[in-house]
Amino acid sequence: MTAVTDTVAMATAPAKRSRRRSLLRGLRSPEAIVGIVIIVVAAAVGIAAPLFTPYSPVDQGPDAFLPPGAAHLLGTDEFGRDLMTRVLYGIRQDLIVGAIAVPIGAVIGTILGAVSTMHKVLDMLVQRAFDVSLAFTGLVMGVTVAALIGPGLVAVLVTVSLVNIPLFGRLSRNAIRGLRSREYVLAARIVGVLPLRVLFRHVLPNALDALIVQAAVSLSLAVFLEGAMSFVGIGVRPPEPSLGSLLRTSISFLDRAPMYAIAPMIVVTALVLAFNLVGDGLNKGLLKR
Repeated sequence: MTAVTDTVAMATAPAKRSRRRSLLRGLRSPEAIVGIVIIVVAAAVGIAAPLFTPYSPVDQGPDAFLPPGAAHLLGTDEFGRDLMTRVLYGIRQDLIVGAIAVPIGAVIGTILGAVSTMHKVLDMLVQRAFDVSLAFTGLVMGVTVAALIGPGLVAVLVTVSLVNIPLFGRLSRNAIRGLRSREYVLAARIVGVLPLRVLFRHVLPNALDALIVQAAVSLSLAVFLEGAMSFVGIGVRPPEPSLGSLLRTSISFLDRAPMYAIAPMIVVTALVLAFNLVGDGLNKGLLKR
């Protein structure tokens, strides 16, 4: 019994070390480094926004549509609010969505995908539920959620979570099905380890590669969905700033204040690109293993 247990431990340890080396190699790739730098800078200025600007993101000022200058680096909007302040505080909304909704979707989806591999009927039911969810595009899902619970940040969080559940569920299911015949899994079963423990202790940890890459991609999807939902008016509600709501409002004032649209557009594009670059770097590192 002890010998078989030792065999399981010896078989899984090299896989864990190999995965760590691959992830570190991926994070050191040029594209991942560029993406990480962009994310860190954006997160830092968003979290520490009060240190970079003396203005409130919601208090109105006396001077509307001031051009960029020393007092207002990006100018002001139609209510005299400092645009740079609103962009910096808008980054916070994307950080909140990414930090809360993506992990929730990842955990629920991974658990559902993993548990569904234990029984054929359960697998069929879970996969059909995933099919229904995947039939909705992200924005259509957002419209549905907003219609049910009302627009706002909560609707964005729920939408991003629901969109990510089938993505992580399918990935975990497929990865686990490919690992169930490995020697260390068979050894754990011979020892008499409970099926759930085999699944979550010996199989799932070795299926994390694709899930980690998907997490980076899902963060870029979260930024996009927050912007899209706020842009169509079902996301973060004014006067609270978000990058998507800034883009939505700026459409009417493109000729008077072009930075109104350019600044949040640059930030959204940079964040989406950065998370995709990190995902590409991680993927390349894992493929070279």
